[in-house]
Amino acid sequence: MKPDFDLDVVLTRVEEAIRPYPKAAMFELTERGYSSLFEQLISCIISIRTLDETTIPISERLFAVARTPEQFLQLDASRLTQLLYGSSYPDQKAATMLGIAQRTVDEFDGQLPADYETLISLKGVGPKCANLALGVSTGNAGISVDIHVHRVTNRWGFVEASQPEKTMLQLEKKVPRSQWVDINRLLMPFGKHICTGTLPHCSTCPVLTWCEQVGVTKHR
Repeated sequence: MKPDFDLDVVLTRVEEAIRPYPKAAMFELTERGYSSLFEQLISCIISIRTLDETTIPISERLFAVARTPEQFLQLDASRLTQLLYGSSYPDQKAATMLGIAQRTVDEFDGQLPADYETLISLKGVGPKCANLALGVSTGNAGISVDIHVHRVTNRWGFVEASQPEKTMLQLEKKVPRSQWVDINRLLMPFGKHICTGTLPHCSTCPVLTWCEQVGVTKHR
């Protein structure tokens, strides 16, 4: 029988285990100076169905040309699409970004409000990007559940949910608010490099003691 799940100990061990690996894209970008709410939201849109290794250089290429809503509106859709090449669906993302920039200028005087409900009202912005952008740029508590967070927390047996949105709701009930931002910061690289989708590194996992290994049939 597994011991009672101790989230504090588990997250501490996860943080130690991921030190050799690159930070999640949004956290890396904020360390590089791209820390405004608008920049974080734009980078999160870039990251949709796009690897971090691609998201970071594309974000930097884009921000070398435009970093504010006003500057984005100086670009036409074709130019913005060119800057987004390498990410998935660059034309769709360009349209989404221009729509966000336009609303930000028209309704919020160029400054996105640090408000979850406002962010998800923007076309193309879902709960994951809203919470992640808020958490990284402003420190406002929000749990962002990507594929890694969803897989890891369900594999642990800490939650039981069929979809990321349902995982988010369960985590919000079980995780102290002070740790909400850490969930994505820690579990994204942990899920990418250690608790992988196929053949997870269970034999050397630092939190195997607490993990129920739900759905794991083969591992390393």
